[in-house]
Amino acid sequence: MLTPPRTVVRRDGGLYALERALQRRGFRQVAGADEAGRGACAGPLVAAAAILPPGRPGEVAGLADSKLLTPASRERVYAEVVARASAYAVVVIPAAEVDLRGLHVCNLAAMRRALASLATPPEYVLTDGFGVDGLDVPGLAVWKGDRVAACVAAASVLAKVTRDRIMVGLDLEFPGYGFAEHKGYITAEHSAALRERGPCPEHRFSYVNVATVSGRHGAPPRARRPLVPAADEAMERAGAAKGTVGVALGERPWAAASVGNDVAMEGGMG
Repeated sequence: MLTPPRTVVRRDGGLYALERALQRRGFRQVAGADEAGRGACAGPLVAAAAILPPGRPGEVAGLADSKLLTPASRERVYAEVVARASAYAVVVIPAAEVDLRGLHVCNLAAMRRALASLATPPEYVLTDGFGVDGLDVPGLAVWKGDRVAACVAAASVLAKVTRDRIMVGLDLEFPGYGFAEHKGYITAEHSAALRERGPCPEHRFSYVNVATVSGRHGAPPRARRPLVPAADEAMERAGAAKGTVGVALGERPWAAASVGNDVAMEGGMG
């Protein structure tokens, strides 16, 4: 029995080389998955998955790792990814869920759910940095995948733009923290606001800096979190205001939900 030839992808092959190599081997629907918000101490964790069509129809002008794009460029690329993608999905995990289940568990579950929610089932999956188990198709974890594979870069833009829009909405709901500027990441201004105001319900109380200023450092995250039901309502209003969070094929916005529920996602088919 002959062993099939190895697939060789040149380092200088460009952003689409890996997907095209897989497509030449018969994997037509190659999905990429990525997340935004792992390092933030406030706001949701957002994961996205995307499949770009083969050939020129799947080429998105200016597509790159979302962290390398300006906010204006991300918005433009986001719109083109949504228009060109064969399928895409975005899953939002609220801060309270991150505290309850843990960041890594939520991250894997969110990417798994985003991939499972694609209207077109993937035949091969590329993920950024680490693998996602529990999939029924082969996959590959790619180091700096959002700079190597176009579908992963597309997912990174979907996740980043969605999360940034949520944080802008939360800045109106919880003013004084600067969410619209730093998007929930740790900056000098954010740290100063935390010390002055204390955390709000959208902060992650499982993070050391938030737990410290909460005054209940030794308590588990669930006990540290304030019993304020406004968090999910704020998420829903933030999404509704921008029209991007939790919108599934033109249906009404959904409130953010736990990773165990089939909600809080958006998707579409090109």
